[in-house]
Amino acid sequence: MKATTTEIQNNFGKYLKICANEDVIITRNGREVASLSNYEPDRKNRFLVCEGSAAYSNDKPFKISYQEFMRLVEGSRNQYEYINGVVYLQASPTHLHQSTSSRIYTSFSIWFQRKKCRPYYSPYDVTFHIGEEKSVVQPDILVICDHDKIDDKGKYHGIPSLVVEIMSPSTKTKDLTAKLELYMKGGVSEYWIANPEAKRIDIFTFIEKEISDTLTYKINENAQSVIFKGMTVSVDDVF
Repeated sequence: MKATTTEIQNNFGKYLKICANEDVIITRNGREVASLSNYEPDRKNRFLVCEGSAAYSNDKPFKISYQEFMRLVEGSRNQYEYINGVVYLQASPTHLHQSTSSRIYTSFSIWFQRKKCRPYYSPYDVTFHIGEEKSVVQPDILVICDHDKIDDKGKYHGIPSLVVEIMSPSTKTKDLTAKLELYMKGGVSEYWIANPEAKRIDIFTFIEKEISDTLTYKINENAQSVIFKGMTVSVDDVF
């Protein structure tokens, strides 16, 4: 059966029971975006959550283990993130998202030429270990200085120095809560959130896994990195 995102949000418990017998296809604006499926250990792709959908429910979000997550993504063409046991199915980026991301990445690339650290863009898996828990995310842009943490298979096992997320209505809660906490506790030094709708860039800096400072840059201003002295990005050029 099908249900809208609003129906899922308001009646999550009801649809959770329904998906024990049949899949529930979740729609947004008439378009199929995700599905809820019954738990079957041997069934691949049994549980998908679209971006931001952990906020659909007032109950605790459904969680799976890291091993289950790895089975889910194995061989899948979809892009996923795994934060605190919750799986997020990445939505296809919009034109606004891509243009914002590409402008920031281009600015970063020019500044980091012939420097030790280098910027990269999504999809690029980063695994964070916080206690015994693992989380896997794909920052829109990340800056890596510890290239020695890339193994022979091209997998990165380090901690980015700086990450950038392009905020959208569907990722707002995740970017400002789950990812903010993950990057802070995971050892990232600087976190940028680019907000195309507000035409604003917010920069969070972390020291000893706590927020050290928060800076906001708007139109007619240049966003300035704290940890990379001299690196600036024109907000006008980005948006």
